[in-house]
Amino acid sequence: MNFAKSLSLVERFHSRIPGGSHTYAKGDDQYPAHMLPYVVRGEGCRMWDADGNEFIEWGMGLRSVTLGHAYPPVVEAARRAMLDGTNFIRPSLIELEAAEAFLDIIHGAEMVKFSKDGSDATSGAVRVSRAYTGRDLVAICANHPFFSVDDWFIGTTPMSAGIPDATRELTVTFRYNDIESVEQLFERHPDRLACLILEPEKYDPPADGFLQKLRDLCDRHGTVLIFDEMITGFRWHLGGAQAFYDVVPDLSSWGKAMANGFSVAALAGRKEIMELGGLLHDKERVFLLSGTHAAETHGLAAALATMKVYREEPVIETLWSQGQRLADGLERAIADQDLGEYIGLFGRPCGLVYGTKDAEGNPSQPFRTLFLQEIIKRGVLAPSLIISYSHDDEAVDRTVEAFHDAFKVYRKALTEGIDGYLESRPVQPVWRTYNDYRLG
Repeated sequence: MNFAKSLSLVERFHSRIPGGSHTYAKGDDQYPAHMLPYVVRGEGCRMWDADGNEFIEWGMGLRSVTLGHAYPPVVEAARRAMLDGTNFIRPSLIELEAAEAFLDIIHGAEMVKFSKDGSDATSGAVRVSRAYTGRDLVAICANHPFFSVDDWFIGTTPMSAGIPDATRELTVTFRYNDIESVEQLFERHPDRLACLILEPEKYDPPADGFLQKLRDLCDRHGTVLIFDEMITGFRWHLGGAQAFYDVVPDLSSWGKAMANGFSVAALAGRKEIMELGGLLHDKERVFLLSGTHAAETHGLAAALATMKVYREEPVIETLWSQGQRLADGLERAIADQDLGEYIGLFGRPCGLVYGTKDAEGNPSQPFRTLFLQEIIKRGVLAPSLIISYSHDDEAVDRTVEAFHDAFKVYRKALTEGIDGYLESRPVQPVWRTYNDYRLG
């Protein structure tokens, strides 16, 4: 597989775009240095790069493309909307249509406001929670990797440069499935927690009624409960993890899959909280969400078309069943190479990820790089294992075959040493304080 054209573009990307990418998770430091495909087009579960290489893709736009790339009904809906104009000086009727359709699905929410990205939605939730409660502290789940690009979250990460200590001190953390860690926060900060924000589920399911216990604690202490449904929404269940687990938050943030890759996100929740960002109250005004492009017609048309497909076709059921087919095949391949101690699958079948360990059993970026290197050679691009409605049996089975062959190389590297097999510098974690990276 040749990457000459893509590699010739690397310096141009980095000379014009900080990091060479507009999303850190898509950066060059996340892939082997000699295998950096720049995408030309995608269709279904496949993509093609500048060199004409074809891949079965398992990142699916960081989970935002759940039906498949260039999914015809969604593309056509967006095209038709653009022919009538994309943006106006007053609200368009499609904004109401999309809001009503969305709220028909999310039964615990009474109002919704659309935005262009998830960070705006979660930050709007934090802001209105502080206004609603009159409190200043935000509690985030420390086990979940990302909530927002804004200071209230980024200040808690190793990439906190540029964020004042005073801002960082207003965010505190608790641990998933550890209700005592939440109770301790309420004890240490009485009447100061404006909100708790977490993903309803990441890699481990909620245990011992954890989500309901959070609901009860927030009710008892007058704290706003926020579910970040960016990943679980339109994947675990049409109504998100809150419907899957029958626990209704006060506010919830949505995005990614709700418009099949088009830029649409949403903040939804209880009317008495959401209305603080509106006009029909006599309290202090809250700048909830406001964006020039927040209600572009083609994005909302794509969202409406996506929701229609979800209602009329077995999308959720397919994500689970095909994801299970993939998981079963990979577990057999892992067992065949006796790699159970070194390769792990995590999460639900509808949104799997994998982990890599070295010969000592420690999480390993060099071994992750080796594995990416070997599956890319075999026409599979899989930084994660995100199933889509377009991943048919043939795509799943070809992926299992590619993984099985890559596992053979992984086993040899464990036995003989990785240096004889790794062809480039190791990939790096996104969250790090300093760069250790070079082009090429």
